[in-house]
Amino acid sequence: MNMTTEASIEQAAIDWLEDLGYTHKDGTVIEHRPNEVVLKPELKAFIQKAYSQLPNDMQDLAVAEFTNNVGADLAHRNRSFHRKLTKGIDLDFEDAQGNEKAVHLYPIDFENPENNNFWAVNQFSITGKNRRRPDIIIYINGLPLVVFELKNWYNENTTIKEAHNQIQHYKKDIPLLFEYNALTVISDGNEAQHGMFSSGLEWFAPWKSINGRHTVDEDDFQMHTLLHGLFPKARLLNYIKNFIFHEDHNGTLIKKGAKYHQFFGVNFAVEAALKSVRPFGDGRIGVIWHTQGSGKSISMAMYTGILRSLPALRNPTIVVQVDRSDLDMQLYENFVLAKDLVGDVHHADSTQDLRKLLSAGAGGVIFTTIEKFRLRTSTEESLGELEHPVLSERENIIVMADEAHRTQYGLLEGFASNLRKALPKASFIGFTGTPVDSKDADTEEVFGNVIHTYDIKQAVKDNATVNIYYEPRLAKLHLWNEDIDQEVDKITGDEEDTGNLKWAAIEDAAGSEDRVNRIAKDILNHYKNRTDTLEGKAMVVCMSRRNCVKMYDALTAQGDCPEVAVVMTGNISKDPESWNKHIRTKDAHESLKKRFRQVDDPLKIVIVRDMWLTGFDAPCVHTMYVDKIMKGHSLMQAITRTNRVFKDKENGVIVDYIGIGDNLKTATNKYTQSGGEGKPAIDMEQALELFFNQVEICKVMIPEAIDYSDWKQLREADKILLVHQALNHLLKDNDTAEEFMLAEKKLSGLLSIVKSQPAIQDYAVDTIFIQHVSKAVRNAKSTKSNKTDRREEVRDLISQSIDSEAIVDVYAMAGIEKPDISILDETFLLGAKKNKDGHALKIEIIKNILKDQIKLRLPKNIKKYTSLKEELEKVIDRYHNNAIDSYATIAELVDRAKELQEEDQRKEELGLSEEELAFYDILSAKQEIIKEEGPIQDIVQAVVKAVKSNLQLDWTKKENAKAAIRLAVKKELRKKVSLSKLNEILEEIMQQAEGQFSDWSA
Repeated sequence: MNMTTEASIEQAAIDWLEDLGYTHKDGTVIEHRPNEVVLKPELKAFIQKAYSQLPNDMQDLAVAEFTNNVGADLAHRNRSFHRKLTKGIDLDFEDAQGNEKAVHLYPIDFENPENNNFWAVNQFSITGKNRRRPDIIIYINGLPLVVFELKNWYNENTTIKEAHNQIQHYKKDIPLLFEYNALTVISDGNEAQHGMFSSGLEWFAPWKSINGRHTVDEDDFQMHTLLHGLFPKARLLNYIKNFIFHEDHNGTLIKKGAKYHQFFGVNFAVEAALKSVRPFGDGRIGVIWHTQGSGKSISMAMYTGILRSLPALRNPTIVVQVDRSDLDMQLYENFVLAKDLVGDVHHADSTQDLRKLLSAGAGGVIFTTIEKFRLRTSTEESLGELEHPVLSERENIIVMADEAHRTQYGLLEGFASNLRKALPKASFIGFTGTPVDSKDADTEEVFGNVIHTYDIKQAVKDNATVNIYYEPRLAKLHLWNEDIDQEVDKITGDEEDTGNLKWAAIEDAAGSEDRVNRIAKDILNHYKNRTDTLEGKAMVVCMSRRNCVKMYDALTAQGDCPEVAVVMTGNISKDPESWNKHIRTKDAHESLKKRFRQVDDPLKIVIVRDMWLTGFDAPCVHTMYVDKIMKGHSLMQAITRTNRVFKDKENGVIVDYIGIGDNLKTATNKYTQSGGEGKPAIDMEQALELFFNQVEICKVMIPEAIDYSDWKQLREADKILLVHQALNHLLKDNDTAEEFMLAEKKLSGLLSIVKSQPAIQDYAVDTIFIQHVSKAVRNAKSTKSNKTDRREEVRDLISQSIDSEAIVDVYAMAGIEKPDISILDETFLLGAKKNKDGHALKIEIIKNILKDQIKLRLPKNIKKYTSLKEELEKVIDRYHNNAIDSYATIAELVDRAKELQEEDQRKEELGLSEEELAFYDILSAKQEIIKEEGPIQDIVQAVVKAVKSNLQLDWTKKENAKAAIRLAVKKELRKKVSLSKLNEILEEIMQQAEGQFSDWSA
């Protein structure tokens, strides 16, 4: 099908809607007043048919009720209509006999889709402030519930962004249409996305599944999937009724609608409930596993709303049960915001309160933490309880457990078993964002099977969450989890005052002044680099409250530190007085939360120990600095604080100062083996590797004859000619041009992640040239440019590497170029053959990296690097023969790495390129035979130029070619070197030239 014009994508959409049973109507022939958007005769006809018992004047009144929306602004009028649409209205009337009657009526029959009229209308003009004609409007019973804005694929500047923009204009020109709008679809032919008319573009998304069991292929046509996945009549009605709601944030409304994984996950869970709830089943509904940050709490609210409205469940009670009160509050707030769906929500403030709520017969939603199912203890008046009393025998109680983990499994005794005794006939469903842990117990025993999975890999692919990158940096105390694993469980949690000696020692070491100051400096440095191009916030995680305060003092002592706050609990009787400013009342704590969530509030960094590491959402957080040992579930929970979607944020970064790499690996392993694919953190090295590969991919598409290596020295005019040359080449073939733009887009995306890594400097010129060419291709083709403005800034910004002292990136200890080991490849997951401890692994990494590095440099300076290679091998041999321990090995390897770094430094100081450096060494070693005054660099550059300008293919095998080079070099040196020594120096130069330029090709 040829999708090249707007009309044809519109026609395709109409064809598919007709396949789904919609009736196509030409808007130009529908009679209506120019400024009306509702087709009232259609609405009246539906009401006449559905509620024939109503007298005619009451039918007219009903039409008037449904089409008169009150509200201070468009958002409030949209909500007013949406409530009437989904919840219906009440009318009182007198029948022919004069009896009072009441009827509850809906403008749509949600139960029987076929009783409604579904029209797909195009070319329908509406007059508001201006006259506008949206592409397609879906009318159900005369109500305009869906608007499509379609852009032509090849037209100048048409992108999905333009389609979104057009909707913004319509809102101003024909606002009346949007009072009735449930759903908006935008498309540029290639992409098709759905969203709420009031949302920013980042909240629009493709619908990626037709049946909800698996996602469609990448090359599936998005509009086709969207229409067949969401627009079958029954599905669309279900979506409008149950999956759209308005949150009220102090008078500002935010309208939200489900993404495909929420819609299908919840619907499957509804089916599961109808089979499993007693008396139909055994009460185990199942588990929904939707990755952290992908809208799990909204899914829970939507699910609750549907369960409460199901006739089969006879007004059920929904108990939402969480592990901890900070999670509880966040989820509770989300439910209160979703009031339109879930109704009123009760919060059990005490055990007493909970018992009262559960004993009351009626339905409703009750929030509680698991520990409120506790036994009464003895008091002077009464004896304590030995077992938990039964609170309700009702069968229509459904317990929804958030983060279905540890607390659920103590069925023999403890809170979970009390819960079962209190509600013997309840049914259970678990919602979790992290995979179910094998050690904790068998979740399926408790909750039933997994109903629906939406894993990390898919969430990142769908932009429901962003990728997280992992960057290890070594500070003096880097634990690498040697003897500490056994202690770790004692240490994490609230045991910082237990007097555990080992804990105290670790805490002291981690909190030593010098270390904290260094880390604080490094954090600010890193944070500034990160926020140069991506505004946002950071969290710092320390291992104890004491260390949180030390970190606060160290950060704020630096002149250019933004506003920082410590978030921790206080113990007034024990805490030092100086901590007072960090201890807050509940209200102060809440307002701090609000401030931290606002991207433009000056509070940029918070320091935490446990608080805010779970269940706390601040989408603008893009970096987490970790200086606390964490494991498993809690580590996963913590790092996903950085994966929320936010404006231009492309990634979250975890910077590790303490060595959680191994634990991250273990936790990751669990994620990938538990049936969910995808990886929670991508290693910075892997990102670099991807970046280097991407540069190569782009370079292959540019003809070799185009030499842009002197880009930085060229005049603007010459730059333009080079870009033009590349442009002409690429435009010869449409596919190549498209491919090149995509490849560059990927390159620039990667650049924003790796831009603080020193290793990218070598590719600076390549990247800049590729970006220039891509821009030219884009302008020439004016096809899709779905770039945000920030990417444009990032383009030319290859920011300088971070200057760090004692804190170095574990890998970059060597100013490393391209290590091939990533936290997620097989060898790393296996802990480099299972049995190696952290140090051995680290040695392995550094060794491989150094080897690569030396191999890379070897041809350029044969003598020097052969000896370095031998030294490296000696160090490793000594290590393997147990002659030196791991610490000493690392120290020696770092020394080797330093030689490489010094080499780079020397190169810069001398102002020479890498290929000139080796010749410099040859000449400077023979300083005494050089007659000429002035810097040796000049001679070196002249010699290298002489060599290079005489190179030809396979020259090392051609004697006359060698002679030509020898002659040219001799000419350069003749006046500058005493004749007697000329030949011996010439030999060395020729040797170096052969090694360095032997595989020269034009």
